[in-house]
Amino acid sequence: MMNILILGAGLVGRPMALDLSKDDSFKLSVSDISENRLHLFNGERFSIIQGDLSDMAFLKKIIIPFDLVLNALPGHLGYQASKTVIEGGKNLVDISFFPEDPFSLEEIAEKMKIKAVIDCGVAPGMSYALVGYVSGILDMTTKVRIYVGGLPVKRELPWEYKAVFSPADVIEEYMRPARIMENGKIVAKEALSDLETMSFKCCGPLEAFNTDGLRSLLKTIPCPDMVEKTLRYPGYSQKIMLLKNSGFFNTETLDIKGQKIVPLDMTCSLLFPQWQLKEGDEDITVMKIVVEGIKRGHKIRYTYNLVDHYDRNDKIHSMARTTGYTATSVIKMISENILKENGLILPEYLGKSKTYIDFMLDYLSKRRVNYSENVEKIL
Repeated sequence: MMNILILGAGLVGRPMALDLSKDDSFKLSVSDISENRLHLFNGERFSIIQGDLSDMAFLKKIIIPFDLVLNALPGHLGYQASKTVIEGGKNLVDISFFPEDPFSLEEIAEKMKIKAVIDCGVAPGMSYALVGYVSGILDMTTKVRIYVGGLPVKRELPWEYKAVFSPADVIEEYMRPARIMENGKIVAKEALSDLETMSFKCCGPLEAFNTDGLRSLLKTIPCPDMVEKTLRYPGYSQKIMLLKNSGFFNTETLDIKGQKIVPLDMTCSLLFPQWQLKEGDEDITVMKIVVEGIKRGHKIRYTYNLVDHYDRNDKIHSMARTTGYTATSVIKMISENILKENGLILPEYLGKSKTYIDFMLDYLSKRRVNYSENVEKIL
């Protein structure tokens, strides 16, 4: 029986824990600082560990008895927590999407001879795995486009947006440059730039803009033209840019009538209640992945589409489903010794194996998370 510790009992951590609890081969524990979140696990087959997971001494201590740790902490805590888990010699599956370079963990993971699967969500995560899969099929990959967004079904002004992840992580994405691959070179562009409009049957027109979502793909996939863009309802990026350009995301302290105020802290305090995805709020996840290249002298285009909705029966948000079940599929592969490699494991590495990608897609499909594939020759 595999002994698993889940770090974080939030909107994604809890659905992952519930999914794993359906498998009798797992012994499960959940840790969080919030007594209220942990209280939701009462009556279910979990051990509870309450504590401050930003305290690495505490984390180092509690991971000792476990075989694998699932890191579902916010991004600003994710890297140090993942590093602590790896240094402790424990297998790791991470969905925290920390901004730090995951390759800095590679040497430690290899030294400890454990599996450290990083960025194991929907995007990054399955998006990378599918890009890796197609790249492995093609003789040459010439173009990659990833469009992804989590959207509320009910559109409420002014933002028409809700966050299943930490809202602080969302704002952090708008503050750092978006790295893309352009003419074979990594180019940094301003987040929210290169706006384009796309239409989807599920939700009509959406806007797409640059965010820093390519991460490890910039190093692992040989392709001269790669971009990832975030999808939102039309008009969203203009509102965010207004805040950004007006100084609402600044981190320098201001003195306002004798009060010390950090603009970003004030902005977060105002936005977070408006962006909070509450229980029962229905959401939808939309993703489109396009990979083009050459195979046996022919130009080929692979297109993957995902449209996933809030699960009314289980009351689980779509972004939690699409993110969390990707991670739990990999945990299942580890527990069954299907995933044999040790060291730093990125989703695009998983995609290189048809065995792995088929297992993940089948696991997701059984949970009604379905990716459609279209392959066509192009002129």
